[in-house]
Amino acid sequence: MSETSAPADEIRYGFIGVGMMGQEHIRNVEALPGATVVAIADPESASLNAAQKLVGDKVSSYLSTAEMVAKESLDAVVISSPNFTHRSVLEPLWETSLHLLIEKPLCTTVPDCLQVQAAAQQHAGIVWVGLEYRYMPPVQRFLQELGVSHAGTDLPAKSSTGQVRMLSIREHRYPFLHKVGHWNRFSVNTGGTLVEKCCHFFDLMRVAIPSAPISVMASGGQDVNHLDEQYPEGTPDILDNAFVIVDFENGARACLDLSMFAEGSAFEQELVAVGDLGKVEVKIPGFMELSRGRQAEIIVGSRATGWPVTSAQIGSEESVRYLGAHHGASYLEHVDFCKAIRNGTEPLVTVTDGLWSVALGAAAQRSLTERRCVTLAEMGLA
Repeated sequence: MSETSAPADEIRYGFIGVGMMGQEHIRNVEALPGATVVAIADPESASLNAAQKLVGDKVSSYLSTAEMVAKESLDAVVISSPNFTHRSVLEPLWETSLHLLIEKPLCTTVPDCLQVQAAAQQHAGIVWVGLEYRYMPPVQRFLQELGVSHAGTDLPAKSSTGQVRMLSIREHRYPFLHKVGHWNRFSVNTGGTLVEKCCHFFDLMRVAIPSAPISVMASGGQDVNHLDEQYPEGTPDILDNAFVIVDFENGARACLDLSMFAEGSAFEQELVAVGDLGKVEVKIPGFMELSRGRQAEIIVGSRATGWPVTSAQIGSEESVRYLGAHHGASYLEHVDFCKAIRNGTEPLVTVTDGLWSVALGAAAQRSLTERRCVTLAEMGLA
């Protein structure tokens, strides 16, 4: 990527795909100092009309991405169209020097991710992948206790755990929401639940454990959700629960515990790391529990302090002007994205990060289908 920078004034955003997640990004940008929403594009008129009501008449709307890019003076574009469209949506954007933020997952398959990675390496603008769970304040605090950086920033001074030997991530939450054209009900469109939903967690595994993943073993199924839904394409085929184990080159291992029929959970995500010096865990409430006043909790026990267990609540980051559904993570992500644009620096969450998160999810999908351990080398990565 050649280094480019924008003027110090407003960063002008365009949006491609303005359904649920696109509108979430719009709300973040509208709350962000030094940024403005200029144009939106979506071939689905219902999504476009809903987004237009959100931004008002001052923002131009287009059914065609090509028309938006041709007519508008933009600095950055957010791609939040359905997963399976990302590669094709990006094709004309490679011919520009626009800065790009691509919603997760980067693509639905490893070959598509590799193609995007190759194109991004030649692109004049920043290419950033929206793995915003790194930016959730409770997750940032968890990673600080591990002594690792969430996005390429300076490393914390100490680690409460020492070298992480075991990492466990649990997400117990509600089923998939309805989206335009029910596209997220079918694995062919999403890449499968372990790509669509869990790429965030595979990304966090790679951040927390500074080593290369080498193999994946998974078990899962569709046991509760969407079984009584019928569409022209048939019955939804997306997983609603799974266990996934990832082994790393340095001997560490990580486990994902996913249930998408656990709406009654007090904490939507729980992360636990155990190392040779201590243990850290963080418990993160979902949006509804957060709105009822429940806060995230962090619990630390370390040999370095003689093993007394300490705990604390984690409130909202004061600088966040729009909390949204992920504790202000998307807002903080846009802050760093804009900073990189202004400074002409490299993205902190890269296409390579996006590729690995998809590869781990795809390997997990293959593992549970074929009932065997799958190596990352089989997925085209080593």
